[in-house]
Amino acid sequence: MNSIELLSWIRGPGFIIATAIFGFGISLRLLEIVLLSRKPDYSPPRGSRLKGSLHTLFSRFTVEKTTFRRSAFIIVTGYLFHLGFFTVLLLAVPHIIFFQEILGFGWPGLPTTLIDVITIISLLAMIALLVYRLKNPVLRFLSTFEDYLVWTATFLPLLTGYMAYHHSFFSYPLMFGLHLLSVEILLIILPFTKLMHSFTFILARWYQGSNAGHKGINV
Repeated sequence: MNSIELLSWIRGPGFIIATAIFGFGISLRLLEIVLLSRKPDYSPPRGSRLKGSLHTLFSRFTVEKTTFRRSAFIIVTGYLFHLGFFTVLLLAVPHIIFFQEILGFGWPGLPTTLIDVITIISLLAMIALLVYRLKNPVLRFLSTFEDYLVWTATFLPLLTGYMAYHHSFFSYPLMFGLHLLSVEILLIILPFTKLMHSFTFILARWYQGSNAGHKGINV
């Protein structure tokens, strides 16, 4: 198989396979969570489950002052990476064109220069978090192969996408193929690694807030 045939396979069957695994994995994991048996709570309600769920869902996006003082570096770089990653994913014009072909509609994107800046900031934030993990004895001891796999699988799509758009180092077809391949790897492993929190954090916060709201407390 030559490079042209490989690129065609990555853009065609490879992407279909990765998307199918992604969709099946996400559906399976969410179904497992929804079907988990929970003991019924017969205690009289002291508040609203809906209000508690909504409170917990949105309040967790902020950080307490004491927690921020202890872990300011991790919190700031973590927010920079997450916000940057999803901004590039959803507001880069090439990505919007891709989604438009699938969904049938699009939305306004950000200027290329701004996307470039956000991408670089996200990459630097990820590198900073990796260095911090490697230099911190406790984090390094607690880190597993999965942690480094997840970091690599998230880092490469940003890097290869930036390089492909700017025709850096290698030819555009090669870099574009590597970008697609890195995205497909991310799609395949996402449902079966810690990256699944991209979907489950909403369910977890909603469930915890519902129980707290039923008891009349805020968490």
